[in-house]
Amino acid sequence: LTFNQLKARKKDLKFAKSTIHDWGLFAMERIDANDMVIEYIGEIIRQKIADHREKQYERMGIGSSYLFRIDDDTIIDATKKGNLARFINHCCDPNCNAKIITVDGHKKIVIYAKRDIEEGEEITYDYKFPIEVDKIPCLCGAKNCRGSLN
Repeated sequence: LTFNQLKARKKDLKFAKSTIHDWGLFAMERIDANDMVIEYIGEIIRQKIADHREKQYERMGIGSSYLFRIDDDTIIDATKKGNLARFINHCCDPNCNAKIITVDGHKKIVIYAKRDIEEGEEITYDYKFPIEVDKIPCLCGAKNCRGSLN
């Protein structure tokens, strides 16, 4: 894919209050299964910087929910330089998948529809957080909800 192909496939979306968590991202048009929904955009940083920022954001009360891992040492930080994709909430039965693709030699995170999505439906994907002792409660409301994000 080229960058122009990604831009041409962008969907009509809006952020609004969510029943899952605070704010969410919603489809303003019908989206077919396997269609690209949105690219997750932010500042590309190394793991060491991400660790530092995570602590800094926690001290500021922001949290680290806008950090998205591309690979072992590359993270996208959408906290201050992100787009609407950062408002996508986790769901245990999501309507989208996040995929890492390469465009013109650069890795990008793109959100694709897992199934048909109706106008007005909230966009969700599984965050796939690693299992940890301290659990983050999940409020997705799906029938198969695991109860936690991690």
